[in-house]
Amino acid sequence: QVQLVESGGGLVQPGGSLRLACAASGSIFSLLTMAWYRQAPGKQRELVVTITTTGNTNYADSVKGRFTISRDNAKNTVYLQMNSLKPTDTAVYYCNARWDPRVYWGQGTQVTVSS
Repeated sequence: QVQLVESGGGLVQPGGSLRLACAASGSIFSLLTMAWYRQAPGKQRELVVTITTTGNTNYADSVKGRFTISRDNAKNTVYLQMNSLKPTDTAVYYCNARWDPRVYWGQGTQVTVSS
């Protein structure tokens, strides 16, 4: 069983930055494909970015060039650096871990971009 705990959300002005972190329990972190999803009010949850066990990344077009995912296997943590934030980035951000066929979710952290 893997437990995921997100942190780092909050209120930021347009153009600002935030860094989210997701800490995973257990000893299999290096085997997990990690991802960040988000869900805005009234919308479906969408994939933001994934990072594989070998560090390959795949970003949604809407965040390319602004968001950066990274992972620290020694700390069992994945990060999401979010720059040049827009009001349309406002959402609950969820950490996701996959070790096929198992999938794990965090509880989510709110990111609000507003002036």
